[in-house]
Amino acid sequence: MVKSSRGRRTETRRATLQALYQWQITKQLPGDITFPDEWKFPPLDGDYLQELLREIPRCVEQLDIQLNPTLDRPMSQINFVERAILWIGAYELIFRPDIPWRVAVNEAVELAKAFGAEQSHKYINGVLDKVAANAGVSSTVTDNQNREGPQE
Repeated sequence: MVKSSRGRRTETRRATLQALYQWQITKQLPGDITFPDEWKFPPLDGDYLQELLREIPRCVEQLDIQLNPTLDRPMSQINFVERAILWIGAYELIFRPDIPWRVAVNEAVELAKAFGAEQSHKYINGVLDKVAANAGVSSTVTDNQNREGPQE
């Protein structure tokens, strides 16, 4: 059983990834997707799952606008799994300031390691680092800087 909220959030991101993947394939709204009983997810953060399944599809165009300048190819050429991971990571970076940017990027990288192509975690990391920098939530200058901006 997953006891910490961090563990629940990790599992919630996995479920979200699977729903967003299915959404891209079937065009069924993510909030309407049901998971087969045999998937047996550990306990999830239900409120956060509902938020992700509602908000990511609603703002996918906005996410793509933030992601596109950081990509080496059109979004349409990114495979479904990696696209869903990028959406989750970008959503957390842009719309969830309560989630530390390093956590958002690391969680996306871990999803890519588990579900993506062999080296996709490196691509996901690079893209989301750029999104974080563009959104002003990270610092590429020093590890001592945080979301409040540069230190003086």
